[in-house]
Formats: sequence, C-alpha cells, structure tokens
Amino acid sequence: MSENLDKSNVNEAGKSNSNDSEQGLEDAVEGADEALQKAIKSDSSSPQRVQRPHSSPPRFVTVEELLETARGVTNMALAHEIVVNGDFQIKPVELPENSLKKRVKEIVHKAFWDCLSVQLSEDPPAYDHAIKLVGEIKETLLSFLLPGHTRLRNQITEVLDLDLIKQEAENGALDISKLAEFIIGMMGTLCAPARDEEVKKLKDIKEIVPLFREIFSVLDLMKVDMANFAISSIRPHLMQQSVEYERKKFQEILERQPNSLDFVTQWLEEASEDLMTQKYKHALPVEGAAAGSGDMPRLSPVAVQNYAYLKLLKWDHLQRPFPETVLMDQSRFHELQLQLEQLTVLGAVLLVTFSMAAPGISSQADFAEKLKMIVKILLTDMHLPSFHLKDVLTTIGEKVCLEVSSCLSLCGSSPFTTDKETVLKGQIQAVASPDDPIRRIMESRILTFLETYLASGHQKPLPTVPGGLSPVQRELEEVAIKFARLVNYNKMVFCPYYDAILMYTCMCAF
Repeated sequence: MSENLDKSNVNEAGKSNSNDSEQGLEDAVEGADEALQKAIKSDSSSPQRVQRPHSSPPRFVTVEELLETARGVTNMALAHEIVVNGDFQIKPVELPENSLKKRVKEIVHKAFWDCLSVQLSEDPPAYDHAIKLVGEIKETLLSFLLPGHTRLRNQITEVLDLDLIKQEAENGALDISKLAEFIIGMMGTLCAPARDEEVKKLKDIKEIVPLFREIFSVLDLMKVDMANFAISSIRPHLMQQSVEYERKKFQEILERQPNSLDFVTQWLEEASEDLMTQKYKHALPVEGAAAGSGDMPRLSPVAVQNYAYLKLLKWDHLQRPFPETVLMDQSRFHELQLQLEQLTVLGAVLLVTFSMAAPGISSQADFAEKLKMIVKILLTDMHLPSFHLKDVLTTIGEKVCLEVSSCLSLCGSSPFTTDKETVLKGQIQAVASPDDPIRRIMESRILTFLETYLASGHQKPLPTVPGGLSPVQRELEEVAIKFARLVNYNKMVFCPYYDAILMYTCMCAF
C-alpha cells in the first residue's frame, strides 16, 4: 500500500489546577501571545453543519475580524505547542542587534535611569521614582508566591509597605540600601537554582541606580522561570482539555473565515483515490462482499486517514500547500520526513554492504554498529544545501570497504577482493539516485512499517521490522513513535472534519 506514496509527491505565567478546565488553558495561552507566531490558512464550514466542508464565496472582512482571527490562531497554536512539545519553554525576548526597537528601548531605559539618578542626587534626595520602583518590585515578588506562602507574603507586605516608605522619605529617614538588601534576600529565596549566581552578584553592586537596574533584569528572568514552571505544572491538566480547546478555536476560525478546508479535502481525496486504485490493481476483495463480485471497493476511513498521514512524509513542501489541519505541525512532519530520507539511505548502504560481505559479518553486532555509526556521521548534514550526496557516498564507499576488509582480516575470513570492492562501491554510489531499486525497497519497507504501526493502534510491542531494516531498527522505531504521537493527537482534534469529508467523498463515489 505504501509503494504509491511518491507518485503524488505531493512554548508565574498563571497558576492553574485541575478545576480550571478550559478557562485555565485559555488564560495560559492568552498571557503569552508573543511567544509563538504561526500562520494558518483560512478554513471552511463546520462538519456539524454541512456534509462536506466546501469552499464558500469570498466575502469582505474587517480589520477587526482579521485581528481577532489572528489572535485565535496564535492562542490555538500556542496551546498546541505547549501540549505537543514536551520541551516547550518561554524564552526571554531578545531584540535583534542594531534594530530600531532595540535602540529605542535602550534610549528610553537610559532616560528613565538617568532621571532616577538625578532625583537621588538632589539635596535632599527625591524618592518619587524609587518608591514607584519598589512598588513594582513588591508586586512582582508577591506574584511569585503560592497560596501557602503566608509567612513570606506577610514579610514582603510588612517590609515593602509603600505608605510607611513614603513617610520615611518625607522625614528623611528612608534607608534605600536596607530595602534593596531585603529585596535581594527575598529574590534569593524565591528564585530557581539556576538564578542563584545572578542574585549573588547583586550583593556586589553598591550604587543604587545600577543596583535597581540589575534587580529588574534578574526579576525579568525569574518571571520567565516562573512561567515555564507553571507550564510544566499545568501541562497534565492542559492535556485533558487541549483537544476540545483546539477544536473549538479552529471552529471559531472557520466561522470567521469560511473558505478553506480545501487543502485538507484535496489531501484526503487523493489518499482515497490512491487506495482505491491499489484495491483494483491488486484485486482486493470488497469489504462485506465476496471477491470478484464486481462491487466497487469500499475503504475504511481509518485506513484512508492513515494513508493520508503517510503522504505527509513524502510531501513537496516547496510546491504544495500543507493541509490546514496539520499546518501547526508542518515543521515536525518535515523533520520526520528528513529523518526518514536519511534513514532510507543509511539502510540501503548497510543492506548492500552486508549482502556483498562474507556471510555472518552482519551478525557481528560490534562491527555492524560501528559501520552504522560511521555512515550515519557522514550523512549528518544530508539535507543542507551544500551537501552533495553522490560525493559523500563515494567517501562512504571507500570507508566501508576499508572497514569490511579490516573486519574480514581480524576474523580470519577470505579477504575482500578488488572486484567485490568495485561492485560494492558502485552499488553504494547508486543509492544517490531516488530511483535506485535498493533505495526504493528500503523506502517502501519503512513506510510499510509505519503504516502497520498506525493500523495496530500504536500497541506495544511495535510490529516486527521488515527484512533488511534490522540494522536501523532502533532509529526507525523512534521515528515511528514520534510520528504516531503526532497522528494520534491530530486525529483526536480534527477527526470530525475528516469523517465529514470522507463521508461525502464516499457518497460521491457511489
């Protein structure tokens, strides 16, 4: 079934608990709008209202509608990233060097701190700005506290009492250094271990203005740490609600921009047609009918969807728009596609090598692993523009022959003849062509394994790998697990849309 695929080629941010449900998810994602910017095509109607999502006539939309749609896309993409990407983290904002935004920010900040320095240099000092800063610091420290941190909350509220600080300033009794000392101590108590060094360095700064400036800089980092801690803490609860949330957000986008499940429809229809062609080609029996009865083959929606996902691993990302419902995972599918292409070449090289070498040499685990690592390292940059596969395969051929000869010599086997070396080098170089028979066999078997794994419902243990893939079994199973996780989550969110499209397609077929 997988052999026809290449024909179409076709990240405290907010506290949450298990009772927060969908609102907790929405609060979490809407508080970080700038953390992730994605694009998605405008989409069509709900599968609950139509039998098959279809293109609607174009209509005029207002700027407000576009902004609201963009905001919904961003929130949905962020929620998706938090749930799907276990390594997702919010990063501190770093403006590009020499950019206008960075220069403006530096000018504004310098003007603010210069103003504070002038006020503190007056006789008597003016503490208006300094007290405002203390107020901001107080609120930030309080935001780091959990509900059970009663003692710390009382300490901060008591020491950083703004009314009392104002009275001390008016009477010339304010000790700003003492306040800074308390703030640094509290930061050391609340910060993550990774920030201990930054907080410690604050104690070495003696001048008030530079000290306050660095305090705010470290507090910004602590905010990011707290946000990431909150994300990791609420991820299990978000997972429970993420499917409904993403589907709801996607439906809202479709209602505002009713125009484009087109690419999804085309993607699924192509998969259905390919499978239908294969059923005729191989004379497969009809589901629920006797073989040869003449009835038109009927396709399982699950089989069509699984085959459609496999087509994403052979996608032409430069020439074809990606289906809308998997657009947020396009980079992940593309990464898997690149990994599989590299795995195909690696597997093909190992297959021809072990076929040409003396019988039993492939059974030597140490040698097989060493040879695999050598070829794998040389193929590391396979998808960079500067990488030339044919030239690298020439180098691999030379290296492989040396390793095989060395192994045969150590084992006391017959030496690797010159003729065999020439043939092996030629077969390895031939793998550079996508049409090479050995490469196509490896590709077909890899896709068959992935297809079988999807059809098995991701049960453990994994299916047995097809012949010739044993040397790359570990790498293939790792890719299969990643692929199945993406597919399974996408199905849970968008299956109603897929079912509606396939139902309509099936009706039209009859």
